[in-house]
Amino acid sequence: MLDRPRQQSSWSVRPSDSGIDRFASGTAANVLWLVARCLIGGLFVQGGGVKLMALDAFAASLAKNGVPMADIAAAIGAAVEFGGGLAIVVGLQTRYAAPLMVAFTIIATLISHRFWEFADAARRQQSVQFGKNVAIIGGFLLLFVHGGGRLSLDGWWQRRGPASRSPDEAQRNPE
Repeated sequence: MLDRPRQQSSWSVRPSDSGIDRFASGTAANVLWLVARCLIGGLFVQGGGVKLMALDAFAASLAKNGVPMADIAAAIGAAVEFGGGLAIVVGLQTRYAAPLMVAFTIIATLISHRFWEFADAARRQQSVQFGKNVAIIGGFLLLFVHGGGRLSLDGWWQRRGPASRSPDEAQRNPE
């Protein structure tokens, strides 16, 4: 009884049987991963760029929300938002950029979307923004786990092989 081969149940679905699985595992998957990186990272490139161009206004909004050393926090926050978003878009050191952006998003959410301090419509609006940021964190966690993908600078460098990488990089990530 224990040495019998397991029978496959009639209701299980093998991933290779599904058209959607075939679509999402080929070239389309690489393109979709690039599009996903551009969508999530582009949001931060745009937001960080606006903040960098109006750093005084951003610092004032941070100070209004009780952030200490708002001028310094504004410069760091805007640079991280822009630079981290750009790294995600181009797929540069994605597994380092993603947790940086998770930390940034958590901090920004706790500064700007404290829904528990509001009432009625404002509370609902801030709650939606808070939830949106939690979902964005989920996207960054996926990028952390799966990396930048084939259509990224990370993927390009990986395909070039160890000869094109620095000795330190080749030692850390042998193929």
